[in-house]
This record gives sequence, structure tokens and C-alpha cells, in this order.
Amino acid sequence: MFDNLVVSFLADEVVGGFFISVPPGHIACIYDRGRGVLKNVFGPGLHLKIPFWQVAKLFNAQVLEYTIHKGFDLSNREIMGDEPIKSTTKDGVSVVAEGSILFRIDKANAPELWENIGEHFVSKVIRPFSRSKISAIFSTVDANVVKNSRASLESTLKQELNLEFQNRGLICEGVLLSEVQVG
Repeated sequence: MFDNLVVSFLADEVVGGFFISVPPGHIACIYDRGRGVLKNVFGPGLHLKIPFWQVAKLFNAQVLEYTIHKGFDLSNREIMGDEPIKSTTKDGVSVVAEGSILFRIDKANAPELWENIGEHFVSKVIRPFSRSKISAIFSTVDANVVKNSRASLESTLKQELNLEFQNRGLICEGVLLSEVQVG
């Protein structure tokens, strides 16, 4: 019994160590112990790697939703979301925003994302830049604009977030404001 377990483990680690299985909607990057994070990005399929010398990291390359809503629990810093964002408009009116930010990993820049930011890009990039840009954009417009031009605000927020995300291996697909309380 124990012999079968050891043989099974070794076969899995040695033979399985040669392959990277990338499921649909994902990409893989390789860390080579001699050369660091390689620039190659592997799409869905079965790929070869050097066991023990190279380590594969899978990333979800699909569009992901980062939600901003009441009652969100921030105890896990990497969870995809945030509490409502409070700001003040140009004319001094309080605003509380809820909604979603749709983003994905830029496949071409995934190795740089992994090397420079790591796996925790939600707490290091998505949350701080989203909070900052949403507050900053609301502070440049009057309360009347917030009430009547939501589509324009969403477009501006998407552009601003893309300016911050593009150098960090992420792409903002859209900003959707579900509720904006003014006053």
C-alpha cells in the first residue's frame, strides 16, 4: 500500500512535472530558476517545462468583476471587491458610489505583472487605483453632472483606470456605476 503511494507520488511529480496544462480562459507564465520569469506566455493547451527547474503559474485571463457595494467584507485583502466609495463633488456635495469594474490580465504583459507585482494585484493595483480614480473624477464635476451624466463618468473612469493599469499588466474593460447617492 505504502509502495503504491510512493510510486504514484513520484510518477505524478516527475512525469507530471514535465507538463503544464492550461485550461481555457487561462494563461501560464514560467519562472526559470536560472533566468527568472520568462517572457513566453502559454495559452490553453498542454505545454512542456523542465521539472524542478521551472515553475508554472496559472492566471485567469477572462474578464473579472471587481464589485463595489455595501456590506462588503474587506477581511481578505485579495477578494474581488470593495466598500462603497465616498467622495465630494466640485460643488461640495457628498457622493457615495457603488458599481463594478471589469478588468482582465493583459496576456502580453502577464510575465511583468507576475515579476513586478506578484499574485496580489487586487490589493496592490485594482483597489487603490480604483478608489483613487473614482474619488478624483467625482471631485472634478458638479453634483448635477453626477446625477445626469453617468455614462460620461463611466467612460472617463475607464480611460483613467486604463492609464494606470496598462503599465502594470492589466486592462480595464469597463466601469459600471450601479448606484450613486448624491447629497
